[in-house]
Amino acid sequence: MSASTVHAVTRVTQRRVFVSEWTKLRSVRSTRYALLAAVVLTIALAAIFSGVIVTHWLHMRPQEKAGFNPLEASLVGLNFAQLALGVLGVLVISAEYSTGMIRASFSAVPKRLPVLWAKAGVFATVTLVLMVPSALVAFFVSQSILSGQHIQIAFSHAGVARAVIGASLYLTVLSVFALGLGAIVRNTAGGIAALAGILFVLPGIMHVLPQSWNDAISPYLPSNAGQQIMSIVREPNTLAPWTGFAVFCGYTVVVMAIAAVLLVRRDT
Repeated sequence: MSASTVHAVTRVTQRRVFVSEWTKLRSVRSTRYALLAAVVLTIALAAIFSGVIVTHWLHMRPQEKAGFNPLEASLVGLNFAQLALGVLGVLVISAEYSTGMIRASFSAVPKRLPVLWAKAGVFATVTLVLMVPSALVAFFVSQSILSGQHIQIAFSHAGVARAVIGASLYLTVLSVFALGLGAIVRNTAGGIAALAGILFVLPGIMHVLPQSWNDAISPYLPSNAGQQIMSIVREPNTLAPWTGFAVFCGYTVVVMAIAAVLLVRRDT
């Protein structure tokens, strides 16, 4: 075998790094558990919540019935799935730092950045492939249950298809956002804490501020902005669905850019 042939066989390419990261992702048991949890939560919680609504519908107050949104019943599980996917996103890269495996990865790919792009691409693809059908199944199961009281909503209703598919897009971008945080912090506990603070704690803190400040800041928080794509009813002081999703994508780009710069500059 000639030297040029050996070089062609062993040359590091982005495609080969993708294949390597896919092998890593699917070979870790915690990955399967977290992805399974995301799928089960998405479908099971939608069915349970819809069943509870149908059971109590006749006894609910008129105000509760008037404020009921059948789409929210279908997507309730996605609010919990984001936690499973977010934690897994942090683990995808932070686990390698904790075990020291990241040194082997960077020894094989000295330029480092292809590893980050491959991790993000593989995890985002897996998330999207799993969550699109999960969101669709959750919607149709939920609406089938709600039809028992004739309070369902059709998939063809204005904005519903965008909201259901958009929920999967939100979770996909969230997975990359979490991975970027993990790459920045390089510690599993710290990355998960940062993610939880941004997604769950920070929106709550806004309610302590004066109302005018809350109204001005809250729409632009990552989770608040991104989740607008999952809604068909626009509340006051919120962004339009695609505008909010674009803002969330912008946050993710910034996080990944910071992760990329630090990955190149810092020692492993």
